[in-house]
Amino acid sequence: MGDTVQSMDDVCFATAREMAAALRAGEISARELTRAHLDRIEAANPRVNAVVTLTAERALAEAAAADARFAAGEDLPPLHGFPMAHKDTHATAGIRTTKGSPILADHVPDTDELVVERLKRAGAITLGKTNVPEFAAGSHTFNPVFGVTRNPYAPDRSAGGSSGGAAAALATGMHPLADGSDMGGSLRNPASFCNVVGLRPAPGRVPNWPDEAAYSTMSVRGPMARTVSDVALLLSVMAGPDPRSPIAIDAPGTLFDVPLERDLRGLRVAWSPDLGGTIPVDAAVTAVLERQVHTFTELGAVVERADPDLRGADEVFRTLRAWYFALSMGSLLTRHRDRMKATLVGNIEEGRRLSGGDVARAEILHSALYQRMRVFFETYDLLALPVSQVPPFPVEMEYPTEIAGVAQGSYIDWMRSAYLISAFGHPALSVPAGFTPDGLPIGLQLVGRHRGELALLQAAYGFEQATRFGERRPILAP
Repeated sequence: MGDTVQSMDDVCFATAREMAAALRAGEISARELTRAHLDRIEAANPRVNAVVTLTAERALAEAAAADARFAAGEDLPPLHGFPMAHKDTHATAGIRTTKGSPILADHVPDTDELVVERLKRAGAITLGKTNVPEFAAGSHTFNPVFGVTRNPYAPDRSAGGSSGGAAAALATGMHPLADGSDMGGSLRNPASFCNVVGLRPAPGRVPNWPDEAAYSTMSVRGPMARTVSDVALLLSVMAGPDPRSPIAIDAPGTLFDVPLERDLRGLRVAWSPDLGGTIPVDAAVTAVLERQVHTFTELGAVVERADPDLRGADEVFRTLRAWYFALSMGSLLTRHRDRMKATLVGNIEEGRRLSGGDVARAEILHSALYQRMRVFFETYDLLALPVSQVPPFPVEMEYPTEIAGVAQGSYIDWMRSAYLISAFGHPALSVPAGFTPDGLPIGLQLVGRHRGELALLQAAYGFEQATRFGERRPILAP
């Protein structure tokens, strides 16, 4: 790898697996790779506002230590020398973690949360933090601390959320891998909007700690990257059991660090463009996905129109989300109501109004939903549907208020295509699937069987290799 500015720019858009090979072969040092990404942040970040806390000196010091380990011939961890910025909702010891809230604008944790701890132990170098909505509430990344994150393909549009800073930074070459989280679409929606890959794993696949609701299955941590293979690499580091999480899955993360090539002939794919007419979808989204879903047919799969029975999923998600918000943020509301956005206040108050009967009904519906989806996936290997019901929308909007002539009553209504999937807990991802005529990215959502992340990644990899939409880069102004 050369020393010119152009070649360093190219390095930042290499795949993570290519970077890993170059680092281990001594073709590039951790310091050179980190410096290249810091230069990329300096060039690209003013356009999109993705990285909001930068730890350049610390990153270069960590890179120097990584180079020293390499020079000493030590065994290298799987993410040796990889520069990464962490989502600003993920606690990072000694680095400001604001969650996009003025209440926490100066908050510096003493410890890393589990996912950050694992990434560091795997050799990742911390570049800083990526932007989020206030307390990660909503699928549009803006907050009163750092402002709005813009879409790399159209800076007048949203980058999605809540992992919007992470997705925009990936798309612009500011880091090769990113951690995120997903309750109602926060890994999948920004991946769709920014033309990258985001995976919501099964609950427990990536353990979460600390967590006030350790048994909850609604919010999960997960990986993002520019390719499916790189997502699998990052999942191999993030996943695996941990005694601090009571729902952690026992299987080791190394299960996912394998080649993803697979013969997809005979795969049964259920294509549900609007979940049986239960959600409105913008015609521009449908036009892109209707063309591309049949890529699976060309790969030998059987694609059929089929809609899952998601009765009760809306109530399950909204009830358990409100309950979780009241549990995790109720005390903050009591002390700082005037410093929280109105929509967030409303969600917490909704949770406070829930009765024991409300939560019990949601759990009964939750269990029935799981059983219906278990039966659905006895017929189908994969469910395909839109990630987001609209293309990236104007950045000054809080949320789309209308889709295909149907009014959207709240800031989460427009993401039902993602949060209804969250309700039954199967792994789901967004993979680049094309662009609207005006150049806005559209992702295809693929949902796998219960805890079936590997088969899901293999199917997504086949689609990605056949279509190559993820290779289209944004053009940044000088």
